[in-house]
Amino acid sequence: MIGAIAGDIIGSVYEWERIKTKQFDLFSPRCFFTDDTVLTVALAEAILTESDYGSLMRAYHRRYPGAGYGGLFHQWAQANESKPYNSWGNGAAMRISSVGFAFDTLQEVLVRAAEYTAVTHSHPEGIKGAQATAAAIFLARTGSTKADIRRYIAATFHYDLSRNVDEIRPTYSFNESCQETVPEAIVCFLESTDFEDAVRNAISLGGDSDTLACITGGMAQAHYGVPGAIADRAMSILDEELREVTARFMSRYCTGGTL
Repeated sequence: MIGAIAGDIIGSVYEWERIKTKQFDLFSPRCFFTDDTVLTVALAEAILTESDYGSLMRAYHRRYPGAGYGGLFHQWAQANESKPYNSWGNGAAMRISSVGFAFDTLQEVLVRAAEYTAVTHSHPEGIKGAQATAAAIFLARTGSTKADIRRYIAATFHYDLSRNVDEIRPTYSFNESCQETVPEAIVCFLESTDFEDAVRNAISLGGDSDTLACITGGMAQAHYGVPGAIADRAMSILDEELREVTARFMSRYCTGGTL
């Protein structure tokens, strides 16, 4: 979970000032947490307390109204009704990392990812993106090799994972869909050498940088762990409430998740 949060924070300054290089300051002085972190923490709290995720998302939206939510989510969070809005947006995948850490079987991870996602992102591509992300995290944390993860995700979700980062980067551009964010984020993890390299891969694509790095960061945490200096810096940027929920979740489900 802290890996996803760190990815979001590191990528926050490059969402609108996109870059095509891995050479950049890891934590810009202008870094901040976005809606990716807010909704990731909301889901962590829902899991910790067995609370209704929809209600918690609305509560977090009220608490952090300027975090950068998409227009449809903003409308949903302000509405009295709780119907999903059939989204295939990459928000489905950026907030789901805690599911991959919290549950004990791949089948439960897939079921829970679908349930938590369908509260808003009920389109099949939204659910698919969240399930693929959570499954990759679960497989990584339970000892599957990168080759095994690549085969499982490609066979189960039919994502093209045959390209490498250098092949994706030249023509890739900002995209808010799961279809053109999740496969790229998975490749950024699969082609990485350590946690930091995975996040740098994601940001260097020049796309929806905070979300790409958030999705990639969750997978990278599950496989590599997160260096203590990176985890500590990310935690220091959170406010007290977000930090407290994150620490509780990490203590319960991610023991050994930092280096």
